Amino acid sequence: MPTTIVAEARQANGSRAAGRLRTEDKIPGVIYGHGMAPVSVVVHRRDLRLALSGPAGVNAVVELKVGDKTHATVVKELQRHRVRRNVTHVDFQVVNMDEEITVDVPIVLHGEAKAVVNEGGMVDPAIDTLPIVTTPRNIPSEISVDISAMEPGDVIRVSDLTLPAGTTTTVDDATPVVTVVMARVAAPVAEAAEDAAPADEA
Repeated sequence: MPTTIVAEARQANGSRAAGRLRTEDKIPGVIYGHGMAPVSVVVHRRDLRLALSGPAGVNAVVELKVGDKTHATVVKELQRHRVRRNVTHVDFQVVNMDEEITVDVPIVLHGEAKAVVNEGGMVDPAIDTLPIVTTPRNIPSEISVDISAMEPGDVIRVSDLTLPAGTTTTVDDATPVVTVVMARVAAPVAEAAEDAAPADEA
């Protein structure tokens, strides 16, 4: 179910005003989409954190209430501080619950590739997220990939994935999702040949 966040219309723009808001534990942002002129808003950090802490994560549908209007939105972008990594700005995109949008959904590996591990190899995710096309009400929380049957030399590609009902992806079917990396075996050091070094002339 969508989570409702009450946002305030932001009157003052600029880095100084944004800095003051962050010291009050508020996050500046903008809401736009579906023919709506962009509106600068402010949300409480705690409210945003709670809205994005459910199973859908950052792809949660957020009912953003601004004044007397409520908009169904998804978070289009989260900007973070380069060092502290806390959110410094948020973009909300207005959506229609019955119209398709494209969102990046996390790829989550399940199981253990014992055949790979036994040979000294490891499973390497080639991509971390997959662009998924679906309606906001059908956004999956993750794309599950079972790696337990993988063997040395195997590659799981987009075509091997079972996507949730009502979803497609924009990525080519041949794109690798998970690969197997084998440990390199050092070549044996050849024994020095006898009399390899020429003897001093008499």
